[in-house]
Amino acid sequence: MKNPAKILTQFPKRALDLDWRILTLILISVTFLTYLSLSSSSTSASSAAAFVSFPSFPPLKSIFSGHAEPPSNRPVHAESRPANPLNGSRIAVCLVGGARRFELTGPSILERVLRVYENSDLFLHSPLDANSYKFLLLNDAPKIAAVKIFKPTPIPETESQVRVLTAQNSPNGIQGLLQYFNLVEGCLTMIKAYQEKNNFTYDWIIRTRVDGYWSEPLGPENFVPGRYLVPPGSSYGGLNDRFGVGDYNTSVVALSRLTLIPQLDSAGLTQLNSETAFKAQLTTQGVAFAAKRLPFCIVTDRRYDFPPARFGVPVAAISSMGPLSGAKCRPCRPACSETCVGPIMSGLNKGWSWTEWRNDTLDLCDARGAWESGWEELFDDVAGENLAAARKRIRALDMGRCVDVFEEMKKRAAQWDGPTSAEICRLGLKAV
Repeated sequence: MKNPAKILTQFPKRALDLDWRILTLILISVTFLTYLSLSSSSTSASSAAAFVSFPSFPPLKSIFSGHAEPPSNRPVHAESRPANPLNGSRIAVCLVGGARRFELTGPSILERVLRVYENSDLFLHSPLDANSYKFLLLNDAPKIAAVKIFKPTPIPETESQVRVLTAQNSPNGIQGLLQYFNLVEGCLTMIKAYQEKNNFTYDWIIRTRVDGYWSEPLGPENFVPGRYLVPPGSSYGGLNDRFGVGDYNTSVVALSRLTLIPQLDSAGLTQLNSETAFKAQLTTQGVAFAAKRLPFCIVTDRRYDFPPARFGVPVAAISSMGPLSGAKCRPCRPACSETCVGPIMSGLNKGWSWTEWRNDTLDLCDARGAWESGWEELFDDVAGENLAAARKRIRALDMGRCVDVFEEMKKRAAQWDGPTSAEICRLGLKAV
């Protein structure tokens, strides 16, 4: 074996004999590998921290561009969203219903439906009431195609409608069903008019209620050509009609709630509620459908027995892990969770008001009374900073600001049909 001391004494000389370019390359390589190692450790630590909490930090300065990106008004999530495969598609988003709790639901629809699809157009069809002023939140929508806020009037009941529909379990009887069907099909009429005016056809139509709270984004996997997608559960003998998405042709059938009643009558169908009529529309017209769990619930002020009986209505805590697939919900301190839930939900009729509850995905509220004191803080904790801030903005709104925002919305909308901005705001706010 050679003398180690001799080798060490020869090393400096040999090192000096190396080509300086090779030495430089070695130093750069070592530095780069060290940088990668440190970056990986830092990224892992940051990811773990992000999984625990979701702070809205401003964007870091880019090491490549030398400048910071402008801050976003979207919530910061632990993982960035992948590129959306539907961003090249034309999508109509149809919102229907009254604005009772829109300060809670509206911002979630904006963030987790409208902004998820950059090429989507908003269509709003809603009756005028004291809560309509809350629709000013929709001024933050990427695109506003058409808005119709109308003063509701009774809809004449035809003989076929009386034969086909039932007033049972409808809070406002057959008239209530007709008003709801008119909201849905009226939105389709608005979409068709917009298409004709602009000489194109939408690829997809999303139809959802304005009282739906979305806990997570609506994913592109829910768009299936030739098949209409609805949530499971809350089917009341038919299909859950609180949300639907499909291509244009399937959506036209699904949204034609009034037009298709004579055909249901011709098929000999009678005593249908909203859900069974909806299923009959699709089946009689040969439209395939599928049920898939979706991350939204219907925020309700209605009171229900607790615990719910076999045909009762469970009310989920809005903080439930979910997905809740359109079940009724409210912000509450759960009256029943974990092992308490199974016996109650197992006793419900699965073809009626049942919703999925296994794996601790559902917590239940005691909805026999009004919303509990402190519900605002409970909601804010679940919804996060951005949605909580929107709720507070509505609470602090004054007449002047309300009118200004509605006037701006009117300028942005391609079609606007409704009362004056002052009339909408005056119904819910006092002039200052």
